[in-house]
Amino acid sequence: MDMIITSPYFLAFLFFIVAFTYSSVGLGGGSSYTAIMSIFSINTLAIPIISLSLNIFVTSVGSFNFIRNKHAKIKLLLPFLITSIPMAYLGGSLKLSKEIFYWILLVSLVFVVVRIYIWQDTTIKLNIGKKEKLIISLISGSVLGLVSGIVGIGGGIYLVPLIIVLGLGTEKEAAASGAIFIWLNSCSGLLSRLQYNSIDLTNYIHLIVAVLAGGSLGSFMGSFKFQPKVMEKMLGAVIIVAIFSLMKQIMLF
Repeated sequence: MDMIITSPYFLAFLFFIVAFTYSSVGLGGGSSYTAIMSIFSINTLAIPIISLSLNIFVTSVGSFNFIRNKHAKIKLLLPFLITSIPMAYLGGSLKLSKEIFYWILLVSLVFVVVRIYIWQDTTIKLNIGKKEKLIISLISGSVLGLVSGIVGIGGGIYLVPLIIVLGLGTEKEAAASGAIFIWLNSCSGLLSRLQYNSIDLTNYIHLIVAVLAGGSLGSFMGSFKFQPKVMEKMLGAVIIVAIFSLMKQIMLF
């Protein structure tokens, strides 16, 4: 059993499931990639670079499909991108200690769990004006961009429901915005990181292949005959395990 769990093919299988599930609703899966890699004790320098790279692979397909089907709305997404792209670049350029990286990762994963298990109702619409919506979009974009660059979480898991709650677009338009948002911010964060740090991605080619396959299939099928919310909660359980694993490692510092 230990041989199966520690096998690189088992890790690739997990990444395939993540990519398939999240790409079907316009997400990259960066939060789950990061969580799984932290459980497997992958180098903290490599984690954000791998997550950002995998985010790009998954959301490239999703972005193309959503744009082709005319669900992408630039006016909806632009306020988020104005602040998120430069902040993602900044996050990728920061040289953080292992301890600080783990703390930021821990906090971000806690928020992901809150999003999955507590903040599920997107039927509520906030009755606020255009100015307030713009301010919220700019602030949330900057925060999500910074976190994206630092730990490799694309932020789409928050952006998609936020767009719906703010009444900015439909579910399809929100999913399209999530895919494009993750792709652009992952590119920005990865570009910054590769200028200051670099790893040999050929060592992780099995993960890239798994994510490409899962992302392509999930994006193509969309929500066809399976419940993405159920799978999301299952992946949330993985993130909870990662949270306890991170807490244990932080206690050892």
